Amino acid sequence: MRTWIRHRGAILLLFFLSLAVVTGSVWRVGYGQALDQLAERGESDLALAADRLTAQLQRYQELAVLMSSHPTLAGVLTGEASRSEARALLQDAADKTTAANMIYTDSNGAILATAFPVASATLRGAPYFERALHGALGTHHGLDAAGNRLFYFASPSFGADGRVTGVLTVSVDIASVEENWRGDGPAVFFVDEAGLVFIANRSELMFWRRATAGRGLVPPQGDAPPFRSYEEAGHEIWRLDWGPYLPERGLHLVKPLPVISMTAEAVINAGPARRLAGLQAAVVAVLIFAFGLFLYQAMQRRRVLAEANAVLEERVALRTRALSETNVQLRREIAERQEAEAALKQAQADLVQAGKLSALGQMSAGISHELNQPLMAIQQFSENGELFLERGRTDVAADNLSKISALSKRMARIIRNLRAFARNESEPMGRVDIVAVIETALELTEARLRQDRITLDWQAPAGPIWVRGGEVRLGQVLVNLITNAADAMAESDPRVIRLEVARGNRVTISVTDSGPGIREPEKIFDPFFTTKAVGSSEGMGLGLSISYGLVQSFGGEIRGANAPGGGAVFTVELDDWSEEQAA
Repeated sequence: MRTWIRHRGAILLLFFLSLAVVTGSVWRVGYGQALDQLAERGESDLALAADRLTAQLQRYQELAVLMSSHPTLAGVLTGEASRSEARALLQDAADKTTAANMIYTDSNGAILATAFPVASATLRGAPYFERALHGALGTHHGLDAAGNRLFYFASPSFGADGRVTGVLTVSVDIASVEENWRGDGPAVFFVDEAGLVFIANRSELMFWRRATAGRGLVPPQGDAPPFRSYEEAGHEIWRLDWGPYLPERGLHLVKPLPVISMTAEAVINAGPARRLAGLQAAVVAVLIFAFGLFLYQAMQRRRVLAEANAVLEERVALRTRALSETNVQLRREIAERQEAEAALKQAQADLVQAGKLSALGQMSAGISHELNQPLMAIQQFSENGELFLERGRTDVAADNLSKISALSKRMARIIRNLRAFARNESEPMGRVDIVAVIETALELTEARLRQDRITLDWQAPAGPIWVRGGEVRLGQVLVNLITNAADAMAESDPRVIRLEVARGNRVTISVTDSGPGIREPEKIFDPFFTTKAVGSSEGMGLGLSISYGLVQSFGGEIRGANAPGGGAVFTVELDDWSEEQAA
C-alpha cells in the first residue's frame, strides 16, 4: 500500500513537472511566433511612417531644386530683376507649399530675397549652405531662434561657367509635418545622428536623447525614468515607464533613413503578444491537465479509462470534423476571392473599353461626315470619269481616278485609326512613338475640332519620340484630353488647343485650352466627378479617371492644373524609352 502511494506521488510530481516544462516551452514558442508577427506588422507600420515623412519632405526638396534656377532669382544676381520681384516669387511659392521660409543668397551667403523676414543677413557658415556651394543638395535640421524645429533644403544655381552663383534654401516647419500623424498608430520617433529625437508622433518623447549605453532614451532634463532592454526570441524588448501613451513593454524596431540622415524607430506594444502566448500556454496546460486527469482516473479504474478514451476520441472526431469544415470553407472563400479578383480585372478592362466606345460615340457624327464627304466626292469623280472616257479625254479621266485613289486612302486611314482605337490592346507595354500617337488622336478628333471652330496649335517634332507605354491606351488618353478640352471651351472665345511635347528627364506632353479653367483641381481625377450638367449625355466623369489609371500603368504621371494665362493645362509624363534601355 505504501509502495503504491509512493509511486502515485512520484507520478503526480513527474506529471506536474512535465506540465510546467511543456507549458513554459509552449509559452516561449508562442511568444516568439507572436513577436515575429508583431515585428512584421510593426516593420510595415514603421516603413509606412518613414515613407510618409520622407515623401512630405521630398516635396520641399523638389521645390528647392526646381525654384533655384528660376529666371527671376537668377535676374537678381545680374540686375535684370529686382529684389521685390524675387521676394514676391518666393512668398507666393511659400504660401502655396506651406514652407516655413524661402531664402535666396549669393555665393558669399548674403541674403538677396526671402519669403518672410529673417533676423540674419547672411547664411555663411550654415552647413546646408556650405554643402550647396560645392554643387550638391544641402540638407540640415535644427531649431530656429524661436525654438521651432526646422528642416532645411539648400539647392545651388549655376552660372554659364558651371560655378555656383546662388543658393535657394527652403525651410520646413516639422510641427506642420507632424500634424497629420501625431498620436496615430504605434509610437514612432526619428533620431538624428547626434542621438536626438527630432521628430515623433508622441510629444512626450520630443528632444529625448540616446542613452550612453546605446539603448533606450533619456529626457532632456531631470532623472531618467525606469528602463530595461533585453533580447527575447531574437527581438529587442524595452521595459519602460514613459507615460500613459507608451507601452510598458514594447518591441523596439529600427529603420535607417540615410536620405534625411536620421533613424526611424518604433516601440510596438508587446502586451497582445504576451497575452496570446499566455492563452496558448493556458490552452495547452488545460489539455495536458485534462489528459493527466484522465490518466490518473485510468490508474484507478479501467472502465473509467475506456469511457475517457471514448470521450476523447469523440472530441477528436468533432475537432477533426470542424477543422475539415473550416478547411472546406477556407478553400471556398479562396476560390470566391480569386473569382472576384478576376471579375474586377475584367471590369477594369471593360471600363477602359467602355471609355473608348463612349469617346467614339461622341465623335460619331464628325466621323460620319469625314467618311460621307469622300464618298460623295468619289461618286462625283467616277461619274465625271465615265463622261470624260466617252468623250475620249483620258487624261482628265486619269486625273479623276488619281483623286478617287487619294480619297480612298484617306478613308482607309480614318477607318484604320478607328479600328485601332476601338480594339482591346492585349500586347505588353513597349516602345511607342508619341508623335505618331498624337497625330492619330488629332485625326480622330479633327472633325470635332473643325465643327466647334477650334484652332489647333501643334508643331510636330522633326522625328519620332519614343516612350514606354501602350499605343492604343496612350491614344485613348490623348483623345480624352483633347475632347475634354473641346468640351471645356463650348462657351469660350477664342477657342484654342495647344499641344506641346518636351523631352527632358522624362517625355512631357502638354494639352492646354483657352477655357474657363478647372474649378476643383484636386478632384479632377476622381471617378464620376464631372463639371457637366446633371443628366448630360457627354459623360459620367470617368474619362479622366480612366486616363489617370492608364498613365499610372505605364509608370508615368498625369496632372491637371490651371494655366497661368487662363484655361486648363493637362500634363502627361512618360519614361523615355532610350533612357530606360540605357539603364
